[in-house]
Amino acid sequence: MTTLTKTEDAPAPTGSDAFLSVRDLRVQFSTEDGAVKAVDGLSFDLERGKTLGIVGESGSGKSVTNLTVLGLHNPTTATIDGEIVLDGQELLTASESEMEKLRGNKMAMIFQDSLTALSPYYTVGRQISEPFRKHTGASKKEARDRAIEMLGKVGIPHPKQRVDDYPHQFSGGMRQRAMIAMSLVCNPELLIADEPTTALDVTVQAQILDLLKDLQQEFGSAIIMITHDLGVVANMADDILVMYAGRAVERGSTRQVLKTPEHPYTWGLLSSMPRLNSDVDEPLLPIPGSPPSLLNPPSGCPFHPRCAFTDKVTDGRCSGERPVLPVGRGAACHLTADQKQQVFIETIQPRLG
Repeated sequence: MTTLTKTEDAPAPTGSDAFLSVRDLRVQFSTEDGAVKAVDGLSFDLERGKTLGIVGESGSGKSVTNLTVLGLHNPTTATIDGEIVLDGQELLTASESEMEKLRGNKMAMIFQDSLTALSPYYTVGRQISEPFRKHTGASKKEARDRAIEMLGKVGIPHPKQRVDDYPHQFSGGMRQRAMIAMSLVCNPELLIADEPTTALDVTVQAQILDLLKDLQQEFGSAIIMITHDLGVVANMADDILVMYAGRAVERGSTRQVLKTPEHPYTWGLLSSMPRLNSDVDEPLLPIPGSPPSLLNPPSGCPFHPRCAFTDKVTDGRCSGERPVLPVGRGAACHLTADQKQQVFIETIQPRLG
């Protein structure tokens, strides 16, 4: 059964303007092999009108975190501890009927795969208008008109005709636009975008990101952008939260994290990206090893088995002591500030150019 508790040592809020506040969130899933610690003590804030980029490899806990915000986990297998407050309302203790009123209305999600997220049995227009009717009590005609309006807003040509088409009649980019229209039809104050540009070509990716920025300005929504693509967050996010093995390992403004990263995992993510100004024959620098098992995560710093700089930390702290992520800008790493600066200048910065 789902367990809902408030931990005593949850970190204090970092600011009073937070529209969404997550405190010491822990999510575990029961399996035959044991408990999977998908999210392990995560805290962050998001203000209205701002975009938070959550980045990390597959399995780092990005999507699990945001499905938890929406209350979409199976209560028979998920154990959830911590606190999630949206505009003053505690979500983890809210009833299912209260969450249904919030989902699609005050908060919404753009799912990663629009082809599977949209039902093949109903027209695109019906799927956009249905949540609008549910949350506003609008008539069928009013909801249809709203669906046509939203299809036009997201750039679907001839929306009056396309509103009666089925998802398979849309291209990948158009389906993604339709998903965005469905998510925004009730003007949600929180929008969660889970890899919204995956499997789209570069031109369509840019169009989708520009569309989200334009709609955010129009509706004033707070956005959580889940992605493994640092190029996407560089273009979209105000702040970045880097996740690894269910934990936040670095956070800061987009400029701080991309220009002066402080965690070896973030260094690895940035170093593994191809660059336009690099030699075409220059090999990429992947992060060695594989992400840890969340059934039995390593002790101490979860990244230490893959880290190239553990020899700079004495007394075996990397493997024996879990580093703390400071409030505000910072990284959960045992390297001192001077060591981080030295490694970055001598080793990482030359790779980044």
